Amino acid sequence: MSEITAAITAVGGYVPEYVLTNQILETMVDTNDEWITTRTGIKERRILKDVGKGSSYLAIQAANDLIAKKGVDPKEIELVIVATATPDMKAASTSAYTATEIGATNAFSFDVEAACSSFLYGMSVAARYIESGRYKKVLLIGADKNSSMINYEDRATCIIFGDGAGAVLFEPNDENLGLQDEYLRSDGSGREFLRATYGGSSYPITAEALENKEHFVFQDGRTVFKNAVFNMADVTQKILDRNKLSKEDVDWLVAHQANKRIIDATAGRIELEEDKVMMNIHKYGNTTSATIPLLLNDYETQLKKGDKLIFAAFGGGFTWGSIYLKWAYNA
Repeated sequence: MSEITAAITAVGGYVPEYVLTNQILETMVDTNDEWITTRTGIKERRILKDVGKGSSYLAIQAANDLIAKKGVDPKEIELVIVATATPDMKAASTSAYTATEIGATNAFSFDVEAACSSFLYGMSVAARYIESGRYKKVLLIGADKNSSMINYEDRATCIIFGDGAGAVLFEPNDENLGLQDEYLRSDGSGREFLRATYGGSSYPITAEALENKEHFVFQDGRTVFKNAVFNMADVTQKILDRNKLSKEDVDWLVAHQANKRIIDATAGRIELEEDKVMMNIHKYGNTTSATIPLLLNDYETQLKKGDKLIFAAFGGGFTWGSIYLKWAYNA
């Protein structure tokens, strides 16, 4: 590993004001609060209602929150990466617009898309740019307006997803803090089980597809759940074994917030105590690319310099992985 390590030095977050509770969903689909809570751990989720505002709006708010808290000059940011499964537009880059709107006029930018693993993969990419020694400030944002692709008549998906964004700043570190190791995987044979088929190049949107609501997300919940439970737990154990870490060494598990039962299974696999598991799924639901940075934003005041964090995620595609990172600052 390079003598330069890539450390997270600031975080920010944003969720929309509108709160879609389980009680409201009871009036929309055949479900109830107990059913949703028991199966997912979700009590409410945030929805971006404003017409014409997409994932970039969420990303901009999260980035500005970080910039204000850190006191960073946006012109010093050299790279902006937006991890998202719901880009504003096709072809036009969401990250380019985001960078311009936050005043990062000296940065280049690009999007990363790997479903719910997007932010985890983005961490790997951001770290490589820092470790190269050429870049000093890389802004990584996870942002998704999932409500834009959800059918609110489909009980299997509308109870799960919410909108939100989180941001982290990566900078060089000479104390061996920051990203230590990663174990990332994918398996394209799983893409049929979690997808939004129409609207891509293989299946352009047609009047028939719209009428049949085939442009919305489809999920085979049982298959996705089974694969997520196994693979998130498996890579988490592998990253611990490879770095000779015991459960006592781990300060925090930072797991993608898809389903509380999946998070619990991952923590159980490494026998980690409940108070070391970051959790906010009850407040936001599954915000896809935003779950991990929103966790860091919510728990920032509890993190201490040198804390050992284990990240884990699983998403459509299938994509999954785990990252080991040492926290670099006291809030």
